Amino acid sequence: MQPNGTVIVPFSDGGSNDLAIVSTNGGATWSNAITISPENDHQVVGMRAPSLPSAQIDGAGNVYVVWHDCSYRTNCSANDIVISTSADGVHWSAKARIPIDPVNSGIDHFTPGIGVDRNTAGSSAHLGVTYNYFPKAGCTVATCRLYTAFISSSNGGQTWGAPVTLTGPMDEAWMANAGGYFVGDYVATAFTQDGLAHSVFAVAKHPKSSTLEESAYTTARGLAVQTGGPQFSSRFDRPIPGVHSDHPRMHYPPKKLAKKKAFEND
Repeated sequence: MQPNGTVIVPFSDGGSNDLAIVSTNGGATWSNAITISPENDHQVVGMRAPSLPSAQIDGAGNVYVVWHDCSYRTNCSANDIVISTSADGVHWSAKARIPIDPVNSGIDHFTPGIGVDRNTAGSSAHLGVTYNYFPKAGCTVATCRLYTAFISSSNGGQTWGAPVTLTGPMDEAWMANAGGYFVGDYVATAFTQDGLAHSVFAVAKHPKSSTLEESAYTTARGLAVQTGGPQFSSRFDRPIPGVHSDHPRMHYPPKKLAKKKAFEND
């Protein structure tokens, strides 16, 4: 919710687009769905990892949305984490790649969770993003190794510091299998009043006998936003024309779609 009371809700329509709805009267009525960006993602090997948006707001009411996207990788061969921002929930910036590593790295990044320090705003906003990754996107279920990492920006996403690995490696076979091996979208980043970021993420350990050992964890200490040292920008990165998702997209059945449209037009 923005300081003026406007409520902005970003969401996915199930695999084709990231959208937002806006209410200026406390949720009594809502706008039609507004497109943030089309979804365009690489199928994460073996994992249940849909490209779902994660959103947070800064002290001035600017909204930041992140999700994983393959538009910058040849043949949609891997995902980057991308970001879009809005001051009103209606007008959204073009997605920008968070420069975790070069676009030819072969690393697959997915399921991000963003946090924003509410004591900062605009061009001085402190952002933190926790995400999962495979060092090699072309791995198999038997060879993929999952890691979790954190990256931060001290200037509203104009530049980013170096990523910090939080945990890993994890074998997929150590994880619960529920329509795919599962750490879910249970990834989040939250800032405390001291300006430190706290990541929340799933960790799977080698099972004991037949019992899985997988739980949610957080960092023992807060993570500082990187304000010094190397800073990285994706200012000149552009999506590759013609790149599209390498797997079938989810679609609403006709009955559900009708209900969704009726809700949007209320």
